Amino acid sequence: QVQLAESGGGLVQAGGSLRLSCAASGGTFSRYVMGWFRQAPGKEREFVAAVSWSGGSTDYVDSVKGRFTISRDNAKNTVYLQMDSLKAEDTAVYYCAASKSVAPTRWGYAYDYWGQGTQVTVSS
Repeated sequence: QVQLAESGGGLVQAGGSLRLSCAASGGTFSRYVMGWFRQAPGKEREFVAAVSWSGGSTDYVDSVKGRFTISRDNAKNTVYLQMDSLKAEDTAVYYCAASKSVAPTRWGYAYDYWGQGTQVTVSS
């Protein structure tokens, strides 16, 4: 059983930056694909980014490409989401998730473990 705990959310002005962290415990972190998802009020959960076991392969939804960067530190059992040039439409609860997939995946059903989420609010 893997436990995931997100941190780093908050209120930021449009154009600003935030870095989310997700600390994992209870499993072999380096064997999981890690992903970030988000859910805005009244909307369905949306894939944001994913990173392979080693960190060498990443995937992003088009709306965040060039602004967000996912990375991981397997020695610290932590995955990060650096968010730059934030927009009001990035406002959502952000969740990290762990998957036993062999490659980064956008499919939520492929993720076995989820964190509780952290709120990100971007004011315009």
